[in-house]
Amino acid sequence: MAQARTILIAGAGIGGLTAALALARNGLRVTICEQAEVLGDAGAGIQLSPNATRVLNTLGVGQRLTDVAVVPDGVSIRQARSGDEIIFMTLGQAVKYRYGAPYWSVHRGDLQAALLASIADEPAITLKLGTAIEDFSTHPDGVTAEVRTPQGIRQETADALIGADGLWSATRAKLGDASKPRFRDRTAWRAMVPAAELPAAFQRRVTFLWLGRNAHLVHYPVRGGTLINIVAIVRDRWHEPGWSAPGDREELLRRFDATDWAPDARQLLQQPESWSKWALFDRKDGGFPGQGPATLLGDAAHPMLPFLAQGAAMAIEDAAVLARCLELPGVTPAAAMRRYESLRSDRVRRVQAAARANGRTYHLSGPPALGRNLGMRWLGGERLRTRYDWLYDWRPD
Repeated sequence: MAQARTILIAGAGIGGLTAALALARNGLRVTICEQAEVLGDAGAGIQLSPNATRVLNTLGVGQRLTDVAVVPDGVSIRQARSGDEIIFMTLGQAVKYRYGAPYWSVHRGDLQAALLASIADEPAITLKLGTAIEDFSTHPDGVTAEVRTPQGIRQETADALIGADGLWSATRAKLGDASKPRFRDRTAWRAMVPAAELPAAFQRRVTFLWLGRNAHLVHYPVRGGTLINIVAIVRDRWHEPGWSAPGDREELLRRFDATDWAPDARQLLQQPESWSKWALFDRKDGGFPGQGPATLLGDAAHPMLPFLAQGAAMAIEDAAVLARCLELPGVTPAAAMRRYESLRSDRVRRVQAAARANGRTYHLSGPPALGRNLGMRWLGGERLRTRYDWLYDWRPD
């Protein structure tokens, strides 16, 4: 029997962990190198649409999230100044019926824990923490990587390499693309609050989206409905790297002043004692600068603005497609990588463009905002949701 291919993954984020699991289920051996010594329980929420949950359920991860994932009844889109609901887009069982997979809001830490538990059950996967790929070279036999470990530098060989190391990907640079992500003049602030501390209206299993002038606000339940994840996005020039810089609550409240924001929204923003913030970046065309048996996945390839809630979903989709390509009989790893890249390029570019368009639409003011609101009301919640059929009904085959 031929020996199973070995795949080296740089990065143990959502994309890297999902890729490892998908590859192992397709008969490959996987080594994940993660430079962090501990995978922290990041205090952030993630919205997972059916195109992502379909993959997670196929991999058996979904059953580990049953008690903590929230199935929102819908999205309540609201006008910032008045607080009035513009439109309600139904999700819940209607989404599962239409697309064959649910829509979830989850705590990032819960998703990470479910992926790690599934990986622990896979003998073909080795996760190495405190380990970073410093350099690598591709050759006809695969990849040779220089790996920094707590014991020093050593070499690791594999049949292929996947860079799943995020927005500031070192793997991308090693593949010859020295370009930098583009700052998009926005910062996002996030916080978590216990649901019990909020008014009953905000404890509902609903995703709230408030649209304001040069800013918008999103909040939804996670961890079985016990916590509310809050994300506030504003136009800004601050653009330091990282995604967990401390944020000053008073500064945020000044961005959401009483002239433009309803009392309920401001009351919500006053609840958290501490905030974190990060600058928003993406790339122009979300390309895959692959080389030989090496490629990129997730934010390393195509960072997404969060205005379509598809960053994690696109990484999960990447993982499913890449695993399918690498299992094809008689196909070299290099050829499998190029096939994966060609299959993903148009899809991720379309999602990136849709996210950018939402970013512009969300932050309108004056007559353009009025036109947007009237257009949404005319469209109605059902037709608004069907506009996302192309996104939610995606399948890896």
